[in-house]
Amino acid sequence: MKMERRDFLSKAAIASAATLFSTNSLLSATYPAKEKLGIALVGLGYYSTDLLAPALQLTEKAYLAGIVTGTPSKAETWKKKYNLPEKNIYNYQNFDQIANNPDIDVVYVVLPPSMHREFVVRAAKAGKHVFCEKPMAPSVADCEAMIKACKDNKVKLAIGYRCQHDPNIQAYMQVAKEQKFGKVKMVTSAAGYFDGRTNHWKQNKALGGGVMGDMGVYALQGARLATGEEPISVIAQASTTRPEIYKEVEETMMFLLEFPSGARASCQTSFGINMNYLQVNYEKGWLKMEPQSGYNGNKGSMSDGTLINFTIKSQQAKQMDEDCMAIMVGTDLIAPGEEGLRDIRVVEAIYKSVKTGQLVKI
Repeated sequence: MKMERRDFLSKAAIASAATLFSTNSLLSATYPAKEKLGIALVGLGYYSTDLLAPALQLTEKAYLAGIVTGTPSKAETWKKKYNLPEKNIYNYQNFDQIANNPDIDVVYVVLPPSMHREFVVRAAKAGKHVFCEKPMAPSVADCEAMIKACKDNKVKLAIGYRCQHDPNIQAYMQVAKEQKFGKVKMVTSAAGYFDGRTNHWKQNKALGGGVMGDMGVYALQGARLATGEEPISVIAQASTTRPEIYKEVEETMMFLLEFPSGARASCQTSFGINMNYLQVNYEKGWLKMEPQSGYNGNKGSMSDGTLINFTIKSQQAKQMDEDCMAIMVGTDLIAPGEEGLRDIRVVEAIYKSVKTGQLVKI
């Protein structure tokens, strides 16, 4: 008997689906879904040593699987302290071999900003998901290349904006979204500390230094998140009180932002001044946060008496857990590469304003 073409296609489709199902089932049985993702930290400076590694002892969806360092003595110390297998320890030269290591699912780039693009792209080409510390990179072009590399290699890219995972920051973002007190009229946002170091990457232009890319991102994010908008123009002024240290980059930056709704933001950031606060004035009330970007959680109050004071054990642990969960279940990241790009687009405009002394459209 002749088989009708329609019957043949139908039977072929069923057979194909059955084969695919059985293949997927076999693969699933061979490679069970991980309950935790293995993270390799790239760069073992202060942030990795004092904050990320301890936070990885608190995480539920991630664990410290490996390290990448150019210092053999650090490698040996970390190997002993965290019981890391030799095969999960890399240097900057053999880093690309990480592609062959199934223990490592995520590469967390914690290097000076000038090195972010190189190692994000290399990690993506190795087929690893990527977390990248802020600032994302020194330029918009770098950010765009990093986003493209991750998309091309079908891996996720998250920026280390720990504060966006903090329920206190999420609370004031919700106020803007719901317009609880009406529209935002004015934001004052400040982030800074006194840095006594004299020979750090933050004072080195070639390494991506300058306060704007570091603490300045917190001041900028305060304004962006409090309004729920992207700025459309900026005018800025850079200064220093220690020119013998800040020869190449700014120590302090002040900038004024305008938003589409008409809201304005006055922002300050510095490596020479201790400050960490946010005030938002709405049509019918106000909100205050102090600190607004502290490591141990942030707190604030509103004009109606509402307090913002959610407890949080570790911002970094919550950040990595939530980013790993997003990877595991395929949901959107809280702070993807595009979020880092938005900030650097404004940072570039700020530097342009400093150079020209003019208002710059964004």
